[in-house]
Amino acid sequence: MKINKKDSYIKLNDLPDEILLNIFKKLNNVDLLYSFYGVNERLNKILHDRIFTSRLNFLKWSSNLLINRFSSDIILNRFCLQILPEISMKIEWLDLESSSMKYILYAADYPNLNGLNLYNIEDKTAKCFFT
Repeated sequence: MKINKKDSYIKLNDLPDEILLNIFKKLNNVDLLYSFYGVNERLNKILHDRIFTSRLNFLKWSSNLLINRFSSDIILNRFCLQILPEISMKIEWLDLESSSMKYILYAADYPNLNGLNLYNIEDKTAKCFFT
C-alpha cells in the first residue's frame, strides 16, 4: 500500500474540539483571537469560551520592557471594529497600555468588566478618563 504524502497532512479543522482547546490554551488569548476569530463558525464557538475571552492581556514583555501587543494599527482596528464588539459581554478583565487604551475602552461596552490594569499611563490621561 502506497501512502500519498498529500493525504498524510492533518488540517486544523480536522482536529477534534478537545485537541483544539488544549492547543489554544497554550497560546496568548489576544494572539489567538486575532489569528482565528472569524475563520469559521466552529472556531468562533470555541473562541467564545470564557477561557479565551474573560481576561485579555494586550501587553507583552520584551527585554524587560512592557510594550503594546499591537504591532500595527491594522491589528488594533480589527480588534476594535470586529472582535471586541462580539465578545465584550464575556470580558471580565483587561490589561492595557496607554497607547491603545482609549481605542479599546471605546470599542465596546463591557458590562461584566470588573478588573482593569493600566500600564505606562500618565497622570493627566488617567484624570481625563476617570474623573
